[in-house]
Amino acid sequence: MKVVLIGAGNLATNLGKALKKAGIEVVQVYSRTKKSAKLLSDILVCNWTIDVQEIVDDADYYIFSVKDNVLEQLIIDVCSHIKTGIFLHTAGSMSCDVFKNKVNKYGVFYPLQTFSKNSYVDFENIPIFIEGNSIEVCQQLEMLAKKISINVYTLTSEVRQYIHLSAVWVCNFVNHCYSIGQDILAQHGIPFKVLLPLIYETTKKVSYLQPKEAQTGPAVRGDKNIIEKHIKLMHDNPQWQELYKNFSQNIYDMSSSKKKTL
Repeated sequence: MKVVLIGAGNLATNLGKALKKAGIEVVQVYSRTKKSAKLLSDILVCNWTIDVQEIVDDADYYIFSVKDNVLEQLIIDVCSHIKTGIFLHTAGSMSCDVFKNKVNKYGVFYPLQTFSKNSYVDFENIPIFIEGNSIEVCQQLEMLAKKISINVYTLTSEVRQYIHLSAVWVCNFVNHCYSIGQDILAQHGIPFKVLLPLIYETTKKVSYLQPKEAQTGPAVRGDKNIIEKHIKLMHDNPQWQELYKNFSQNIYDMSSSKKKTL
């Protein structure tokens, strides 16, 4: 089984490591930049290229892990001279049919996780959502996915976009809140690490409680005095004030049957 990784970013790096660990041969890495392509190829001990025309044409799988806004054009460029193999993308909100009429076998291979190049993740428990344009492709994708994860699900593009939407809420937006908290603490000489026990406990609770049941704080209590005080403390950042207001109102609305303005 031979794989070509098209893209050398966070997801491609971690996926490549997982494939190699599972004994699957990554034969080549393509990236727009020499630095990224060579860096990942050195890790995976394989060839690399920055020229689409030099991508090998005898791989079993071509996995596109690139930004959504360049995916379609890159697919056109690659598929103009490579027709055999199974072509996959790893995007959460892009349709499987982005490959339609360009190649015969195609699908989606979407690992639901946040990735950074220098942070190790164990793929074994990462949910992988697959989709294929035929039963045969689905079966092959399931075999591939199960080599690196025990959590494999077949899902349509229509439903998968809601998985991605939910992931943005619970991961990307939450991490942004960490950044705001860090900035507020830094302004007063307090290290971010003082929040880590709170973050760990909050995360742990939702593994055995529904998120609404785990919600605490002034908003769920409808504590206007504290909310107004916090908003005044952020007088130099209207965006944070507005974000705090909207979050507080939404938390209160979702926790109370009697909705009113805080």
